[in-house]
Amino acid sequence: QVQVVESGGGLAQAGGSLRLSCAASTAERCMFTIGWYRQRPGEERELLADITDVGSTFYSHIMKGRLHISKDSYRMASTLEIDNLEADDTAVYVCNLRARYCELQGNYWGQGTQVTVSS
Repeated sequence: QVQVVESGGGLAQAGGSLRLSCAASTAERCMFTIGWYRQRPGEERELLADITDVGSTFYSHIMKGRLHISKDSYRMASTLEIDNLEADDTAVYVCNLRARYCELQGNYWGQGTQVTVSS
């Protein structure tokens, strides 16, 4: 069973930047898409951005222009950088791994990492 673990959340100041990381607990490489989602209390989980194993990226309109997603060259892992933080960015940020064409293929969610932005 693959675990997906996020890190890098915490308390941040409005106007600053934050870097979140997500990694799968396996050295196996698959074709994959890693997506970053935001979940605010009482709201639906929203896709912010995703990246594939070949580096293709997608950014939703949410927080557009303030996100940069990247991937690790050797592992199924990703980093999401959020710039110019706003108080409304306060949320749990959740990572999703969709692994394909390998023994571990499947859809895996992390537990999420809390980001709190103070103004």
